[in-house]
Amino acid sequence: MSLLQALIIAILQGATELFPVSSLGHAVLLPALLHWPFDESDPTFLPFLVMLHLGTSVALFIFFWRDWAAIIGGALGLHGRRYRLESFRILFLLAIATIPAVICGGLFEHLFRHLFGSPLPVAGLLIANGVMLLIVERLRSRVSLGRGEEPEAGRPIASLTARDALVIGLFQCLALFPGMSRSGATIAGGLMRGLHHDVAARFSFLMAEPIILAATAHQIMKMRHVPVTHEQIHQGAIAACVAGVTALICTGILMRYFSQHEKWALAPFAYYCILLGLGSLVYLGGIL
Repeated sequence: MSLLQALIIAILQGATELFPVSSLGHAVLLPALLHWPFDESDPTFLPFLVMLHLGTSVALFIFFWRDWAAIIGGALGLHGRRYRLESFRILFLLAIATIPAVICGGLFEHLFRHLFGSPLPVAGLLIANGVMLLIVERLRSRVSLGRGEEPEAGRPIASLTARDALVIGLFQCLALFPGMSRSGATIAGGLMRGLHHDVAARFSFLMAEPIILAATAHQIMKMRHVPVTHEQIHQGAIAACVAGVTALICTGILMRYFSQHEKWALAPFAYYCILLGLGSLVYLGGIL
């Protein structure tokens, strides 16, 4: 992989990690569509993607630093007993929401890893991601109308129960398949539990910190046995910084978009995924 290719993937990662369009799916499809001469199933490719995710994680922490400062400060008792209990509750919810993906990722890692070098299945999963987003938006509208509620009548994060967090965490397991978006799946799970788009996105992005850090630590342990050169580490570090800056900009854009577009906010991303997946299947299927 050249430095230019690494930077292009980094920009794509930073832009698509937060948008519900699957950054991993794009990272697999782009080299195949552009005929880049490197092996996506190479043992060093997934650690490279993990470094990009780490850069994204830092960007998310910077963007939501006030949220984390309030949660951590509250847990330490800096804001009184009431906020301490609420902070512990949010940390508990984040832990519950993280557990399913950690368990599934550990049990089925080899299956998921095999898909990273398979563009055609990824294109199909990208279509499935788009269909999921459309279905969730429609179901959410029907459930709200059935309850006599307006779709805008969302819940705050602190009102979530352990069951709500578990359901959102189970949705996150879908993102273990490249082509299924982590943010899309968790936002979808949040919508099904009565959250606003922007509140669901906030909880999704807070969830991203533990899962990305856990995946990074796991890959670092495995990289002890992977022959990674100093040049690859240097390239990965530069790409991670680029991904982080891109993600920081895109997070602001996306949070503003969700706060201003509550009805069918996921629909444009859904149609994009379906069109890209179908186009990739036609193009790649015709030449492979």
